[in-house]
Amino acid sequence: MKVSVVGCGNISGTHLPILQSLNGVEISSVVDTRRERADLAAEKYGCRAFYDFDEMLLKDRPDSIHICTPHYLHTEMAVKALEKGINVLCEKPCAITKNEIVRLKEAAFKSTALFGVCFQNRYNACVKKTKAIIESKKLGALIAESGRVCWFRDRAYYSDDWHGKKATEGGGVLVNQAVHTADLLRYLCSSKVKSVQGHIFNDSLKGVIEVEDTALVRYEFENGVVAVLSATNAFPINADVTIELYFESGNKLYLEGANLYLFKKDGEVLRLTEPEKESFSGKSYWGNGHAALIEDFYRCIREKKPFSIDVCEGTKASEEFLLAYESSKSGKSVSPER
Repeated sequence: MKVSVVGCGNISGTHLPILQSLNGVEISSVVDTRRERADLAAEKYGCRAFYDFDEMLLKDRPDSIHICTPHYLHTEMAVKALEKGINVLCEKPCAITKNEIVRLKEAAFKSTALFGVCFQNRYNACVKKTKAIIESKKLGALIAESGRVCWFRDRAYYSDDWHGKKATEGGGVLVNQAVHTADLLRYLCSSKVKSVQGHIFNDSLKGVIEVEDTALVRYEFENGVVAVLSATNAFPINADVTIELYFESGNKLYLEGANLYLFKKDGEVLRLTEPEKESFSGKSYWGNGHAALIEDFYRCIREKKPFSIDVCEGTKASEEFLLAYESSKSGKSVSPER
């Protein structure tokens, strides 16, 4: 199976070695408008370098593409590939406007190809164990969640031609960094969002970026669970993401990075996961679920099965951060269109 990786920036350094390790997968090309980046990746992985996406589609004709480009290019590239029957695995967010969500869904529904979104943290061992515990009802019903992302992004991070700009990044910390945690809050409670209340700020980079560096979002889910997400890029370090889950039994599950703990109502604390020994192909605080996700995506292609994070599941995060921005602007809680 021929695969092209589109975009040779930071996240491609996670996708490419995983693809190289997969049986039956050949990295046939890489694409980047920066010729030196494409050439370096092509030399390292023994494939062709292209500097234009459309030229790659025409000349390489891959079976699948991985979209690792700036956010504003995701939907356009995905639609073009899907229309040609090419499988697409897209980095988050797969869309940054309502119109893009509609276009992407239409293209995916019409295409014979598979479309997936990289919410790799769903594949982390601690998240899978948490999901199993929730579904077992051993702790009773889940009633509340909180998620916290405290990372560091400085002026240098936003010095390129697309980060920090509304039209190209789509938003700030909520779109680029905290979107994975927002996805997990919904995924773990197994319910649709009923309403969203957002508060968006730019505390540390006023005059430098157009988008937010800090966000606080409250979600009400249809099953009654309430979740609060706090996220900032104004922290001095990149701390582990934390998620707390509260149950009607009085017990609490606590995820910190790759670790999972049970806080029992009698005060006892149990560690439910062992430290992960796997090496990270990217930054450690990204998690290491990419390999499992990518392997699952290609397993689904081979076995002609649906991929769990498809266009409907993958666009939920985009729909929700757009609701948060709308809410912050209006000062009111907003609900998704049904």
